[in-house]
Amino acid sequence: MEDEDSGWLRLDKFLVFARFCKTRSVAVALVARGGVRINRQGTDKPHAKLHPGDVLTLALPQGVKVVEILGLPARRGPAPTAREFYRELA
Repeated sequence: MEDEDSGWLRLDKFLVFARFCKTRSVAVALVARGGVRINRQGTDKPHAKLHPGDVLTLALPQGVKVVEILGLPARRGPAPTAREFYRELA
């Protein structure tokens, strides 16, 4: 059963662990106001499952970012480490 659940991460946790949002409550608010798309599909579910290879479109205060998920972090770490889990797309 553990193997079944190990290939994904909640959207709100990813946004915090990858340092797009400072807290999970900020991440939940971003998702609730329609500021996140997963693979071009809008979502209002902070519990949406993310997998490596998914593309996120984020409407952040500093502008729109489109990122591809390269890996799933286990925790929130320093910014340079967090950037290893995604790459920005043009």
